[in-house]
Amino acid sequence: MSRYNEYTLKQVIEELLNAYRLKGKINESRLIQSWEKVCGALISRHTENLYISNRKLYVKVDSAALRTELSYAKTKLLLSLNKSVGEDIIDEIVLM
Repeated sequence: MSRYNEYTLKQVIEELLNAYRLKGKINESRLIQSWEKVCGALISRHTENLYISNRKLYVKVDSAALRTELSYAKTKLLLSLNKSVGEDIIDEIVLM
């Protein structure tokens, strides 16, 4: 903040997001959108439904073999997804 009461557009938008408590939902949306970038196009094609509830990412997978492979990589996926957003948004990944 400058001494002339001027704000950058970024500062104003961040204050609005915090005031209306929208920052968390926007970060959740960004995390879901980064799924394909983190996992790759092949895995993304076989996932049907992604949503976040209570800091858990729920992922519906159409292949049992892929579900097993993703279960082995849960920790790495969790770290990569949170890193893509820049905050710890999720604590767990649930594969369905």
